[in-house]
Amino acid sequence: GGWLSQHHVEDFAGGTVVHINAGMAGIALSIVLGKRIGWPKERMRPHNVPFVLLGAGLLWFGWIGFNAGSELAADAVAGYALINTVVATAAAMLGWIVIEKIRDGHSTTLGAASGLVAGLVAITPACGFITPVSAIWLGLVAGAICALCVSLKFKARIDDSLDVFAVHVVGGIIGAL
Repeated sequence: GGWLSQHHVEDFAGGTVVHINAGMAGIALSIVLGKRIGWPKERMRPHNVPFVLLGAGLLWFGWIGFNAGSELAADAVAGYALINTVVATAAAMLGWIVIEKIRDGHSTTLGAASGLVAGLVAITPACGFITPVSAIWLGLVAGAICALCVSLKFKARIDDSLDVFAVHVVGGIIGAL
């Protein structure tokens, strides 16, 4: 019965309010904390890529239960939410690494993990409402656009070390639309 509901906005698992809000809070915190010493001149590589991939895999596994469980029933809608979460996330990972390959000449495992999270964010609002084929397209588009939006932090001169804006704000908006 809220304002968004009155305007026919649907959000299956809360992705719109959670991710767009958290992404904007992350950007605000990045601005308040300021830049890391050496950013953007120094290349600041991740410290433990295997742990990043382990965390991303665990996140994906848990997110499946969250999205499907948001139906509060074991029915066809929960099944669609589960399947859509898997295929959209895989497609977003593919979309992200293809953009990396085109832009940088090579794909990275860190990019695959970022694409995975972008796909999870994007599918959350829509997971119970769309078909698996639509979920694949949503994931591909979200992964590609989120990967392209990473460069915005350099243009805005904001040290967003986890690409929160590109992944959560942009991914959340794509998923909500």
